[in-house]
Amino acid sequence: MTWNIDPILFQFGGISLHWYGLLFACGIWGGAALLKQMLKESGQNAGLVDELFFPVFIGIIVGARLMHCLAYEPDFYLAHPMEILYIWKGGLASHGGGLGAILGVLWVARRNKLSLMYLLDYLALPTLVFAVCVRLANLMNSEIYGKVTDGPWGVIFARVDMLPRHPAQLYEAIGYLLLGLLLWQLRRSMLAMQGRLFGAFLIGVFVIRMLVEWVKPEQASYIPSLPLTVGQLLSVPFILVGIWLWLRSRAAKSR
Repeated sequence: MTWNIDPILFQFGGISLHWYGLLFACGIWGGAALLKQMLKESGQNAGLVDELFFPVFIGIIVGARLMHCLAYEPDFYLAHPMEILYIWKGGLASHGGGLGAILGVLWVARRNKLSLMYLLDYLALPTLVFAVCVRLANLMNSEIYGKVTDGPWGVIFARVDMLPRHPAQLYEAIGYLLLGLLLWQLRRSMLAMQGRLFGAFLIGVFVIRMLVEWVKPEQASYIPSLPLTVGQLLSVPFILVGIWLWLRSRAAKSR
């Protein structure tokens, strides 16, 4: 199929609404709504959602921007450090966004004298809602596309070129959606063991990311020939932490 969607949903005078902005906002709203539901379902304080919003949002943006600049284009941004602030020019990396979000959650946890892992467990599923929306936003922008393919599922991103490519952003969105549905079914048993839901989230998300990276063009030109891409290398620590959290939660239950 040929994909040639205008990134601008509508424009009125000098005001325009982009698909990316709309889906980004939908991801935040959907994730917040789900988090409130989960907290209420467990008899917890749903007011934490409002307190988490700004620290996590700022953490995502700052972390994603810094990770993109320093991990994917370090030569350019270290030579032009002021360009790091030009976020409107694009360039966000999800690995950094995840780290920034965790720092925002840590700040809220300390203010409320709560366990960091307690909050991270509850944020795992809402984060998947946000991740699905962001990858759909990438699709609407014809970005984060894959390598050229001769498979019948190839998509021609007409705003990029006329070659059929893997719809990598759609692969990730579907993967995150399926992971979210699975974890939703298991959430009650997992929440009973602190760290298990967040650990499963880390393992699932970053295994999906590593698999999809095989069909993406390499995004960092400074890396020599390696068996893993930069995106895969950045995913490995998250998977290892997820495995450690899973095993730790299992050990905690046995005590």
